[in-house]
Amino acid sequence: MLHPHNLGAAVQNNPDTTLVTAQAPITAETHGGRAKCLQRLVRLELPVPRTVALSFDAVKRIARGELPDIRAIVSQFPDGALLCVRPSSEDPDWGGPGAILNIGMNEVRFAALKERLGETAARAIYTRFVQSYAVDVARLDPDVFEDVHGEGCEGLREALRAYENELEEPFPADPSAQLAAVLKSMARAWDGTSARLLRQAKGAPADAGLGLVVQEMALGLGQGECGSGVLQLVDGDTGLPQITGRYLSQSQGRDALEGDAAALYLRRDPRGASLEDLAPEAFQDLQAHAALMRAKLREEMQVEFAIENGALHILDGVRVARSSQAAVRIAVQLADDQIISRAEALMRIQPRTLSELLHRQISPNAKRDIIGRGIAASPGAATGQIVFTAAEAQASAARGDPCILVRRETSPEDIRGMHAAHAVLTERGGITSHAAVIGRGIGLPCVVGASNMRFILSKNQLVTKDGRVFTTGEVITVDGTSGEVLAGAPKMREAALDESFRKLMDWATEFCDIGIRANADTPADAQTARNFNAQGIGLCRTEHMFFEAGRLTVMREMIFAETSEDRRAVLERLLPMQREDFTQLFRIMEGQPVCIRLFDPPLHEFLPSDRVGQRELAEALDLPLSDVTRRIDAMSEYNPMLGLRGVRLGVTVPEIYEMQARAIFEATIEVNSTGTAVVPEIMIPLVSARREVELVKTSIDAVAAAVRTERDQAFDYRLGVMVETPRAALRAAEIAPHCAFLSFGTNDLTQMTYGLSRDDAGRFMSDYVQQGVFPEDPFHVLDTDGVGELLKVGAERGRAAQPGVTLSICGEHGGNPESIAFCRDAGFDYVSCSPFRVPVARLAAAQLAIGAVM
Repeated sequence: MLHPHNLGAAVQNNPDTTLVTAQAPITAETHGGRAKCLQRLVRLELPVPRTVALSFDAVKRIARGELPDIRAIVSQFPDGALLCVRPSSEDPDWGGPGAILNIGMNEVRFAALKERLGETAARAIYTRFVQSYAVDVARLDPDVFEDVHGEGCEGLREALRAYENELEEPFPADPSAQLAAVLKSMARAWDGTSARLLRQAKGAPADAGLGLVVQEMALGLGQGECGSGVLQLVDGDTGLPQITGRYLSQSQGRDALEGDAAALYLRRDPRGASLEDLAPEAFQDLQAHAALMRAKLREEMQVEFAIENGALHILDGVRVARSSQAAVRIAVQLADDQIISRAEALMRIQPRTLSELLHRQISPNAKRDIIGRGIAASPGAATGQIVFTAAEAQASAARGDPCILVRRETSPEDIRGMHAAHAVLTERGGITSHAAVIGRGIGLPCVVGASNMRFILSKNQLVTKDGRVFTTGEVITVDGTSGEVLAGAPKMREAALDESFRKLMDWATEFCDIGIRANADTPADAQTARNFNAQGIGLCRTEHMFFEAGRLTVMREMIFAETSEDRRAVLERLLPMQREDFTQLFRIMEGQPVCIRLFDPPLHEFLPSDRVGQRELAEALDLPLSDVTRRIDAMSEYNPMLGLRGVRLGVTVPEIYEMQARAIFEATIEVNSTGTAVVPEIMIPLVSARREVELVKTSIDAVAAAVRTERDQAFDYRLGVMVETPRAALRAAEIAPHCAFLSFGTNDLTQMTYGLSRDDAGRFMSDYVQQGVFPEDPFHVLDTDGVGELLKVGAERGRAAQPGVTLSICGEHGGNPESIAFCRDAGFDYVSCSPFRVPVARLAAAQLAIGAVM
């Protein structure tokens, strides 16, 4: 430490103005993270300058004008010592007022420092203090010093005169008075409106406290090698071991980070001078201290240091700022080095960190020209040329040009265009709208509900709030992580899944006590799920398979068939396509469970709504246009999502489910013949009555018996229902005895419980949340009170009637940590979510399991 000094009881025994010693009563909760870190460094016997820590309570009183015994604090330091004051909030990320250096500087100390350090260094210290005190404590405008042009001592005198002229009083000379003013200024700055809003935006509670630390200055200026800098042992972007940082001779505080061209390398480097060249012993000590801090503080730390006449002083240690990739790599390496446990490594990674890691993101330091905002529906960012139709998106993909698909809202017909696009932007929709669900499923960045932009589709134009117009071919960027739409192509940070990520996921699997499956609609989705080690497919929405080229026309022909026999004849042409779909899914999942939801949407979704499409359909089916339009009109419904869809379609048009069941069973036999044991799970959607299940079960059992007889092959399958109507949850005791599983579809269940369209909710949901009607968007975060009660009722009644029934969630809520916590507590067997959310769900589940035993 600098200048040993006798401890003063007035400070040593005062919990609010506490001398930082190894045994002092200091905690992060009472004095802040910086004070606690400094105490830990003192315990490690590192060369930390003498420090006094002021508690949160003391700083609150200072803000009210109730000062502690300032002279008692000053007496803890050697006579003539200069001091600095730094903030010490509970979490360093919450920030705080800037540090004030060189407190105590006056004419007497200026004279003493001239003798000790030389006039140039002494003058620089004095001038710096006068200007920082004037601006940060006395709150003078920096322009006051613009007219200070003198050199050397004359420049210092001009600075002092400028201060005196502005305030009409001399610059304070008493070190105690200076310190008192600094403490009051910093305490009151913490309570300022802008400071409060800024830290709350970073997650700090409204009543977050501020501590302050008063530390003896290690000057960094003077004779011999003097300076200041920072050092860390890892790269903050990659997390790889690498000594990084900067050092600047004849500097103080964090001057080395201000971009000064004279800053030196730390390690010896052929490109220029380094700290290792100038002060090899100090550099070796610095490395050793950093390694000791890593081992004992159990974290990668950035070390702030100063060198005074060749002697090293450790001023502070803060957690290394890191990217998502670095956060994972650092946690895993600390665990591999047995500094922390695997459980702690898992607990240190926020689920959102993995979400960022899995997708391309806009670089944090990129300039953002924001032209619109919406709901962040699917994470990641992408840049491309604007296109307004799915056909244009496919054409762009064929040319190799990245594009952004812009739609008022997407429909199943847009799926091929979504696969071709790099991102999707819609005017309407919410977190569980079609674009959002498909986007998350295929890892496509998506912003929905961008209502502050005008979508003039008739002119192929996007018009921003400030009047800028963007048309086909212009480049924009969609940030599905933040919900922002940007002009141009900002710098990107690529997704990074390395060995550390895979290792972390393996550890998460060891701790998970609830299954994590994926929602996958295509073989590509299933492969993504498999790559992320999903424990099966919890929801395969088969209707998306029918929108592929070559199938849509056949599907439309089936819709126009007049009789059951005609429908079966057309479906015979779809059967081999469906069988191949399921065969691929079973093979990709290698015997893991695959839950296939039978056909769900209303049939009108497969029919064209515009005149051009209807004319093309009439030509394809060789029918008069009037017959086509009349049939389409006859099939229209006032509210299709509550009409003829799901199990209702399966009961009234049973041929579709019969074809799908046959395709599933034939695919099962084919894959079983290769040695992979497959037990498919068949899920009936939109059930609300026991009789619906009985009718569909009878039909599917008959198809199974027929296939067994035809192929002379035995196979097993499990039949269950998708609980997505309130009545199905309430009548689960009647339904469960006919089922092997109950899978709760929380998207529709939320929609029906609230009587709220999930596609339209985005228009007003933010207002509802802001005004406290709902705590969160119920389509984004599971409503554990209302919808959750239906889940509990359904689970309890279902299990009571059928003890062995499997319970799960397969709605988009399944990937949220809050939903996983609810499912664990309710005794569910697994959750299912979009493939790209599987790692996030697995980490969240592991953290919940670890937290339950801590």
